[in-house]
Amino acid sequence: MSIESLKKSVEILCIGTEILLGDILNSNARWIAQELAELGLPHYIQTVVGDNTRRIQEAILNSSRRSNILIITGGLGPTPDDLTTESLASLFKADLYKSEEVWEDIQIKLKHKDEKLAKCNEKQALLPIGSKIIRNPRGTAPGVIWTPKSNFTILTFPGVPSEMKAMWLETAKPWLINSGLVNEKFKSKVLLFSGISESRLSEKIEKFLESKNPTVAPYASLGEVKLRITANSITDEQADKMITAMEEKIIKRIGPYCYGSDADTLASTVIKLLQDKKKSISVAESCTGGGLGAELTSIPGASKTFLGGVIAYSDEIKKKILGVPAEILLRHGAVSEATVEAMAIASTQIFGSEWAIAISGLAGPEGGSALKPVGLVCFGIAGPNGCKTFQKQFGKNKSRGEIQRLSVIHSLDALRRILLNGY
Repeated sequence: MSIESLKKSVEILCIGTEILLGDILNSNARWIAQELAELGLPHYIQTVVGDNTRRIQEAILNSSRRSNILIITGGLGPTPDDLTTESLASLFKADLYKSEEVWEDIQIKLKHKDEKLAKCNEKQALLPIGSKIIRNPRGTAPGVIWTPKSNFTILTFPGVPSEMKAMWLETAKPWLINSGLVNEKFKSKVLLFSGISESRLSEKIEKFLESKNPTVAPYASLGEVKLRITANSITDEQADKMITAMEEKIIKRIGPYCYGSDADTLASTVIKLLQDKKKSISVAESCTGGGLGAELTSIPGASKTFLGGVIAYSDEIKKKILGVPAEILLRHGAVSEATVEAMAIASTQIFGSEWAIAISGLAGPEGGSALKPVGLVCFGIAGPNGCKTFQKQFGKNKSRGEIQRLSVIHSLDALRRILLNGY
């Protein structure tokens, strides 16, 4: 790619040795990239450097030769290894000034937190002369919008994701929209699918993947597939119409697999379906160890629908708490459709719920046999019209955590389908 083709683009620079070492996930770059895509701003390069002045300056200098805007996260704290502002000032031979506005804000916030004010905190109030302050509503480290050379503007943010996002939405995003670089409206919608592989989904909508505007792009995560539909137009309204038209075509082709869009989850979808029907649910879990209950209770308002659960990890608890007959465990084993059926029915009786999900399986890595290998999970879904049981083999090559997570996803998707279509 030539230097000229990179002009008028935005780059992301993330600063922090902890990112390089893998101690923390670089979620900031992903989030900012999604925001840039929504704005329709071209973005081709992301860089990560550690807390080292020379390497920080080298990365900034390289960006200044390629792009118009550089977004920097990290290195704005009060400690000696927070080097972003000093590195910028030194590189572009700029003076720093103490912003009394920022310093007052820092003092108020630290006093409110009952934290002792240290001299190093004053460092965060030092900003390049001529820069615009990006106010930090959640923390003490402000950012700046600064143009140290012609056609090259730098936006700085702290590395704390919650602070960075608040600053972006409040100040940086409106500035970018009004910068003259955003000429078209880009809108996106993500459709969420479960129970179908990325390859199978792509095969079913192959002709839609060739669309130029809107574009359709699939990407997979564990147990789920997402389709991002992105349209660009002169107006938001026109972009929305284009997205809706493409969404309707996709749903017509593979609708049963689609459980929601954007911020939806399988848990939120199931909770909504149950609430619409004014029904309640409980769970009885073995190999997932409470993961299913945690997923359901992560949804705001779930207490109106989710009544409770039992983590019956041992056979004794399955017998004593859930009343699974000893002969079932002896004849069929803990990982069996007969056992999960008894667990699910007992859960509805214990909690008085109309619906219940039961899970029992072999998450590994130890255990398993030729008849019941690691990765085998049994499910029971009890409802007003009886109990449906089934099993799934997730494969011995999956990790313990992956098998547990897939079990939660598979059980929620199965209940979703039953609630929509019946047994």
